Amino acid sequence: MRILIRKDESRHQTRGGIVLPDDAEIPTITGRVVEISAQVERNEDFPIRKYDKVLFHPRRSIPVDFESDNKLFVVPVEDVCAVFRRTTTGTETIETTDAERGEE
Repeated sequence: MRILIRKDESRHQTRGGIVLPDDAEIPTITGRVVEISAQVERNEDFPIRKYDKVLFHPRRSIPVDFESDNKLFVVPVEDVCAVFRRTTTGTETIETTDAERGEE
């Protein structure tokens, strides 16, 4: 089972101010889920939904070049390391991950 992800822009500086060289290889990538298959959508074992922000390992990802400015990847769901989703409770918005919900 696979999903389509739009890769986030690469950052050359961390939030802490550390400047990364252009050739620095980061083993995981973040991105936004663009589309999921009906099979993934129906399977409750995979908490991935359209528009979720995810952290994924690019090793088995397939790059898709439709547009030069959009980096799309077809990613096996097994290579998704974390799912970040905003949930609203009352008047506040909380950002949660799978680990916080007790899911893997």
